[in-house]
Amino acid sequence: MKRRRILALLAVLIGAPMLLPEHPQIPVQGARSRDWNSRSFWYEPWGLSGVHKGIDIFADSGTPVVAPVSGLVLYRGELSLGGKVVVLLGPKWRLHYVAHLQDTSASPLEPVSRGEVLGTVGTSGNANGRPPHLHYSVLSLLPRPWAMTRESQGWKKMFFIDPGAYLQAP
Repeated sequence: MKRRRILALLAVLIGAPMLLPEHPQIPVQGARSRDWNSRSFWYEPWGLSGVHKGIDIFADSGTPVVAPVSGLVLYRGELSLGGKVVVLLGPKWRLHYVAHLQDTSASPLEPVSRGEVLGTVGTSGNANGRPPHLHYSVLSLLPRPWAMTRESQGWKKMFFIDPGAYLQAP
């Protein structure tokens, strides 16, 4: 009986976030779909990572970067390739990774609402010397095996979601 209760609790804890609505918005204030190349997701060759696992949304330096969905900030910091980054846990157990920020304003373990400012567009990390842009990736913590392909690193597509298609979805 105790085992069933634990399993039921786990099912609720894992399943409840799957029911939350996402209603994503483009994470760069004022940006439109023409501000990124829709074919850049999974483009190769792409530097040290091999393939580009996100999209680059071009904007003026200092343009506000906003939360694409409501969620919980898991990480704010600096990485060698991404520069200044913020990682947000959103509905459906999806991580939203924004990189190359000029500044960050979100704090770890802080809940944020969709549209709330996380930082500003910049050229930090390996974007130094390139036009200012926001790198945006969406990762599913729950594997989606049907999304795997035979492309380079195609098995990783069970975790990485095409942000361009994700933002365009109804």
